[in-house]
Amino acid sequence: MRLSMITMSGALLALSTPLGGQSRGAWTAGLAATVGGGWQIEGADVGYARAVHAGPLHVASLSARLGSFIDEGAILGGARGFVFGLTLGGHTGMLSLATLGTETSKSEVGADLTVEGTGYLGAHTPLPQGSPWGALTVLPGLKFGDPDGVQVGLLLGPTFFFGQVNEVRAFLGIRFEAPLARRESHP
Repeated sequence: MRLSMITMSGALLALSTPLGGQSRGAWTAGLAATVGGGWQIEGADVGYARAVHAGPLHVASLSARLGSFIDEGAILGGARGFVFGLTLGGHTGMLSLATLGTETSKSEVGADLTVEGTGYLGAHTPLPQGSPWGALTVLPGLKFGDPDGVQVGLLLGPTFFFGQVNEVRAFLGIRFEAPLARRESHP
């Protein structure tokens, strides 16, 4: 119940941002997986991110995750059941590590930190958490790309599962972010 209240409060904060903060939005897509032995979750993410500039948080995101449970010990037919998740995330600003390219066409390499809260529902779940369950994930990441255009992020960190049984798993994500087209006034 507490995770649900935190998620709803975060969503309300992100959606009540002043209009000036809403001008920088982006679509996100990616792959997400818990890694390690036994059953893993492998899925795809799609979502929306928006600049918020609230303290250390520079971006808030809302995404949906759809995937399946994969038995890493199986040689054939390791998939079982489906999993759906709704994720609310906060991202720090990117710490630039290097700038590549020319002044007119540059790419940056940088690091950032992402914190996500996810609520999951699973069908035929082999995990001991049961269904539904929640997760809190802390993801340090590397980002590559145009600071004002398309960026690719590689994220790796722990995810804490909360349900009937609590456990920590490793999380690996690859995210693509593309800014929304900006509307210009027509004469």
